[in-house]
Amino acid sequence: MSPSSGTSDSDAPRPARASWEPRDPTLPGPKPPPAPKRRRPRRVLRTLLGLLLLGTLLLAGALVAGYLLVEIPPANASAVAQSNVYLYRDGSPLARDGEVNRENVPLDRVPLTVRQAVLAAEDRDFHTSRAVDPKAMLRAAWNTVTGKGRQSGSTITQQYVKNYYLGQEQTLTRKAKEFFIAIRLGREKSKEEILQGYLNTSYFGRNAYGLQAAARAYYGKDVDGLDTAEGAYLASLLKAPSAYDVTTHPENRAKAVARWNYVLDGMVTEGWLTPADRAAARFPAPQTARSATGLSGQRGYLVQAVEEYLTSHGIVDEKTLAGGGFRITTTIEPATQEALVQAVEERVTSRLDPARSPADRYVRVGAAAIDPATGKVLAMYGGIDYTQQYVNNATRRDYQVGSTFKPFVFTAAVQSGAQTQYGEPITPYTVYDGDNRRPVQGWNGAPYDPANEDDESYGEIAVGAATDLSVNAVYAQMAVDVGPGHVRRTAIALGLPGTTPDLTASPSIALGPATASVLDMATAYATLAAHGRHGTYTLVARVSKDGRELAPPAPVTRQAVSREAADTTTSILRSVVEAGTGTAAQAAGRPAAGKTGTAEDDKAAWFAGYTPELATVVALMGQDPESGRQEPLYGALGLPRVNGGGPPAEIWADFTRQALAGTAPRDFELQLMPGAEEMPEVPPTPEGSQDDWYDTGEAGPGAAVSRSPLPPRTPVRGQ
Repeated sequence: MSPSSGTSDSDAPRPARASWEPRDPTLPGPKPPPAPKRRRPRRVLRTLLGLLLLGTLLLAGALVAGYLLVEIPPANASAVAQSNVYLYRDGSPLARDGEVNRENVPLDRVPLTVRQAVLAAEDRDFHTSRAVDPKAMLRAAWNTVTGKGRQSGSTITQQYVKNYYLGQEQTLTRKAKEFFIAIRLGREKSKEEILQGYLNTSYFGRNAYGLQAAARAYYGKDVDGLDTAEGAYLASLLKAPSAYDVTTHPENRAKAVARWNYVLDGMVTEGWLTPADRAAARFPAPQTARSATGLSGQRGYLVQAVEEYLTSHGIVDEKTLAGGGFRITTTIEPATQEALVQAVEERVTSRLDPARSPADRYVRVGAAAIDPATGKVLAMYGGIDYTQQYVNNATRRDYQVGSTFKPFVFTAAVQSGAQTQYGEPITPYTVYDGDNRRPVQGWNGAPYDPANEDDESYGEIAVGAATDLSVNAVYAQMAVDVGPGHVRRTAIALGLPGTTPDLTASPSIALGPATASVLDMATAYATLAAHGRHGTYTLVARVSKDGRELAPPAPVTRQAVSREAADTTTSILRSVVEAGTGTAAQAAGRPAAGKTGTAEDDKAAWFAGYTPELATVVALMGQDPESGRQEPLYGALGLPRVNGGGPPAEIWADFTRQALAGTAPRDFELQLMPGAEEMPEVPPTPEGSQDDWYDTGEAGPGAAVSRSPLPPRTPVRGQ
């Protein structure tokens, strides 16, 4: 084709291409498309996020529903509390506790620093925080579950809701209601209204509900007269009303003062109190409490002891009990109680004459009697009158028990099979060195050389005679021979609380520096009387409210020490009554065992004793009625010195004789340790052979001495 034609080979039409080409069977086929990637983790994550969102929505819905459904209820029944009725063991009336003591006051009557003290104690962020604190609640729940102590995590608003609208029961339902009511209350009422309600409903002890009642109960003034220090002490009581009442429980004074300091320091931290005012503050000791109507005489002491028993054993909490409505049958026997009161009146109260003897102002009496077979407290003497002396002398733990502790040392010796420093078994006939100020041997601690009473030296003396005469040098050495730690454990096994102040494992433990209560000591001596079987004492037989019975703890008894250990101790304590320092107890007119005791500086005198049927401990204590300071009893009751063998033993004898009148005397049925059997009488000692004989101490000073042959042994001097 010529160029002039305007065409070329490239412009010529091409045959159409087929839409597919036949596959050459000799070639491999096309590769399949890649499989999609697995996306399971992403799917799981989306599922979890969906569940979390759903849970959040459900929780939010529950919170909204709870808020809408839970209304603020009317005040609960405890806002108008009932009386508690107390009965003797036979069902006859003992006492009726009065209505709850409450007087509402407006917030503007409460001094600002007193309000701030309460906030420093309970909720320092009250004015800026919400009605509920979920973080605090979770933290408290976690601490409770992990054993760091039960904590509420509640704000003041929640506490007010619990006090006024709900109750004290620890249930999830109550906590849920408290949560929603607190939220609604926080929206509907001002902080001032909530704080006012809280201050008027909180319990401060002494049956005082509200700050006004507390001001009257503790300081005898209206709330608007409280100063900062007094307000801080009342705020401290909110944590533990009874425990921090330093007049009822003087042994807890250190804890109460520490709590008071915590409140004041918190006020300084928050800027509510200047450091200078803080430094000038002094602990404001409260006044002696005044009892409610109907609790005069011994009734108030008995009610107080019963209330402490109920709360300490978890039968009912303190605030619920104070709300009233309980019917409580005690173990106190009317006739036995009256016999104890009469014995104290006859031997002590009627003889007090402060005009003649100023020391008579200091005399206080405490006593308690227990049935060894059951552990039931049958009688208790707490003081001259609950309306005049509020502190219960039978339950207080701030006076030394003195030599009434010594039998526990001997019991521990027999129980453990202890030996002297020379490897000889300790029995009633083992001889010790009783010289005054003799240093104890075998003790790795600080040197210890106790003085005997009146600095008397006794030379070689058998354990039985040393018990009759209460020789300190002998028992301090015996405590080392036994092991002070074992002595302490034995005392606790017999019935003394492990928390007893000054119950320290050292040689001095034998001399009784421990400050156990009269009731504690009666429990321990009842264990000896019961042949070593110990049962926790009980003051309550039945408790009911609105016809519903509340079960007291079932009595649990155990063999605290062996029968041989308890009975051998009884054998040497019988000698104390027959020929030692406790001969005044013979006036009971029946077989008896007992021990006298005197506290340091003669500030207390004790007699602890028992028959097979009844264990009773009596103590005279010296205390200044104005300052509360412990005072010696020199010159009281017209006596140069008051010791356990005097008025305490006389009260014991009079009471035991009356309490057991009409019952035939019973002798002790004793199973003694080997070597403790009573040795036979022998002819008088031949002249010139005194070294072959020794005094068993069965007779006592000034009486005819019965001598028994000493088994072949090396004299134990210097043990």
